[in-house]
Amino acid sequence: MTGSSDQNERDFKREMLAALPNLRAFAISLIRSRDRADDLVQDTIMKAWAKQESYQPGTNMRAWLVTILRNEFYSQIRKSGREVQDTDGAFTAKLSVPPEQNGSVDLQDFRQALAQLPDDQREAILLVGASGFAYEEAAEICGCPVGTIKSRVSRARLRLQELLGIEDEREFGPDAQMTAVTTSAILR
Repeated sequence: MTGSSDQNERDFKREMLAALPNLRAFAISLIRSRDRADDLVQDTIMKAWAKQESYQPGTNMRAWLVTILRNEFYSQIRKSGREVQDTDGAFTAKLSVPPEQNGSVDLQDFRQALAQLPDDQREAILLVGASGFAYEEAAEICGCPVGTIKSRVSRARLRLQELLGIEDEREFGPDAQMTAVTTSAILR
């Protein structure tokens, strides 16, 4: 049994090698680039080798390989329609994400600062800032004039800035060091 199996494998290799020149010519006619055609032929041979048990000995090896090559070619075309060429890494660099621990620490600091606000200011800033209510809606909820809500929100914002040590709106988000790292990666 093993002798027959070894013979079948040798025959398979011999037929595959004999088909390579025609396979390469067909790949070049499809792609019009020798390097990419060689890659396509290599992919085809790898797939054929992995699926050699599905090849029927005595049938047309070239036709079987050309079918695999053609299917691989069309698969690559479909795949390339969903991919973005990024040889210089420009798109990849833009996908960088700041580490999560900075956000967790910032949120913890914010919660502590929020807890230090007077109840009326905390309520006003949470209604307007976090819950997204309009000043008029927040005033109605709190049962006070709109001007009072605006004043409470303004004082709460100023107090939060003071407690968190924020002097400029650019201090929100990634810190200066992280911004420098991601910006330099994008510029490369």
